Amino acid sequence: MSLKEILLWVLLISGGCFALLYVTLWWLRKRNGHAIRRGRIHSVREGRKGKAVLQRQMQSAMHRLYTIGMRFPVTSGYITSVRKRLSGLHAYDEYKLRLETMKMTLFIWGAFACSGVVLLMMKPGIEFAILALLCGVVINSLILDMAISRMEKRLLAQMIELFANVRHHYHQHGMMEEAISEAADLAGAEAGRHARLIHEALTDADPHEALERYYESAPNRFLKAFAGISYMVMEFGDRIEEGGSIYLKGLGSLAREIQLELLRRNKLDYLLKSLNVIALAPVFFTMPIERWARSSFPSMDEFYQGKWGFITKLSVYIVIIVSYFLLQKLQQTDETGYRAGKGRRVWEQKLYRLPIIRNVVDALIPRQHMPSYFQLTRLLKESGAEVKLEWLYIRRITLFIAGLVFSISTVFILHQAEKTHILHAPVQSGQMFGRLGPAEKKEAFKQSEIDRKMMHALNLRADSTYEQTYAALKQVSGGRYTPEQLSENTRRILQKLEAWNEEYIKWWEVLISLVAGYVAYQMPMLLLYLQRKMRRLDMRHEVYQFQTVISILRAMERMSVEEILEWLNRFSVIFKRPLQKCLLHYEHGPEAALDLLKEEAPLPEFQRLVDKLHLSLGKITIREAFDDLDSHMSYYFEQRKQEYEKIIDSKAIWGRLIGFAPMYGLIFLYLVIPLIGMSFVQMDNYYEQIQKIQ
Repeated sequence: MSLKEILLWVLLISGGCFALLYVTLWWLRKRNGHAIRRGRIHSVREGRKGKAVLQRQMQSAMHRLYTIGMRFPVTSGYITSVRKRLSGLHAYDEYKLRLETMKMTLFIWGAFACSGVVLLMMKPGIEFAILALLCGVVINSLILDMAISRMEKRLLAQMIELFANVRHHYHQHGMMEEAISEAADLAGAEAGRHARLIHEALTDADPHEALERYYESAPNRFLKAFAGISYMVMEFGDRIEEGGSIYLKGLGSLAREIQLELLRRNKLDYLLKSLNVIALAPVFFTMPIERWARSSFPSMDEFYQGKWGFITKLSVYIVIIVSYFLLQKLQQTDETGYRAGKGRRVWEQKLYRLPIIRNVVDALIPRQHMPSYFQLTRLLKESGAEVKLEWLYIRRITLFIAGLVFSISTVFILHQAEKTHILHAPVQSGQMFGRLGPAEKKEAFKQSEIDRKMMHALNLRADSTYEQTYAALKQVSGGRYTPEQLSENTRRILQKLEAWNEEYIKWWEVLISLVAGYVAYQMPMLLLYLQRKMRRLDMRHEVYQFQTVISILRAMERMSVEEILEWLNRFSVIFKRPLQKCLLHYEHGPEAALDLLKEEAPLPEFQRLVDKLHLSLGKITIREAFDDLDSHMSYYFEQRKQEYEKIIDSKAIWGRLIGFAPMYGLIFLYLVIPLIGMSFVQMDNYYEQIQKIQ
């Protein structure tokens, strides 16, 4: 069975399963409609009941499909990966999580089957398999990211309403637990579920342990802050200051943060809308453009079937992939992508145990007394990459080898493809426009076969002389060609022999492969620099959250610096390691522990906060040290608003450039520039023919 038949059967089976599911759901709906008509149910209430019955039947069918899919290793792995992406938004709701997982899985498989059918209709074969794999990866990531972003925005919008209801009921009862419980009943489905989880944790026998469990599954930092603030007020009690209740002030600051986040996401989605689809669309147009160009301009066969055609097509695909992943990075709205204690690479640790690899890595790593060693360790610390320096160099070496092997392999494959093209490509007739007729095509392939036989007869040697080739061709032709035709065919065969022997790996191609390997070698470092830059914004988010916590704790009586550090450690994500280290050293000396905290977290805003804690050790009280906290919080909030606007504007500009880059690359690299080059070549040929006539 050929590759085309295998791929066709796979697509037909997947499409058939998707169609069978659709027909089953349609039949259930139709049967339910007949039952409603037979029972003469005309009231709105009964109609809603019938719709609810249909919805339950569809959900039951989804759950059965989930159970069936988890039984097979091929489907269970993918379903599990989709489930992990959705698990943060459906905490502790197994029924809803399975339903949403199966909906998303079926939708992705249906979209992949449709795109696969389109690609199969264009051109089956190895190229189809590569394009289908590319489309599958892109469609999977695109649909999941869009769905998760939509659910996250819906949750944030519901949280604003939840906080408003909590504020209202807190004014009524003055009891925080009752306010959260009543607000959960009025909130939306997602926010209400999290509010009930927070209420259960606060009323648990051990609320601290229950909240720690909730923090691990909370989908965003706002819910963690809401749960922590509520727990602090429940433990220490609420206080009334100049601006009112400190609990309500904390809720107000959280609501402002959520509104700013929602505005940022909505504006970013509006400016970057549909750019992912535009970047992916050229995948489906490479073959139609190639077919049109080859049918309208016969001379374009030489380009599309040759080495430069492969290079251009590969370049277009690389531009599509790079553009898509850059757009994914631009559209990322994860408020804190970093998590302490995660991101370790086990395979690097295993490789480092091998003596040969350990010796190579130890030879490449800078010595501990060198400035580059301190720069690398500081970069790892500031970027939050939880890898050792040895593991980083193993990753760099692996990428260098992979980049070098891939480049050399690509060069070798291109040379072999060009040799095959020289031997088997039909002889061009010199016709620039239109389409070759059947007789002309047959004659072109026949002439190519004669050339190939002559080249093999000459042992594919580049030093074959004109006289040898002319005599051999005259003997093979049997007097069918005129002297002018023999001379022209001889020159063409000699040009083919010269071109065939020129197809070997050259020194500058090896140099390019080494450069590609070096770029791959430097990629982990570039990612660390980018991660450090992006992490600074997350660090500022967390500092603002610390300020909200301190604004509540400073009003409590008998509050100490150590207790504040413990509360900050509970809320922290990025600064968790430095805070834990500070708490471990606190008993041996508070001043030294705080100095160590400043060294471990080199962010100016956080260091100023630590300086205030340092002053609170005995010189002044905590309330006096943070007396200007409200003005600082207002300043940081406005500063972050301006930063968001600048980031969104720059992302919009880069997004438009990157999103349309694949389309521009397809049109110009794959069509316009080859046509212009072909036109110049044809003009030179016509000029030579005119010179011969004269």
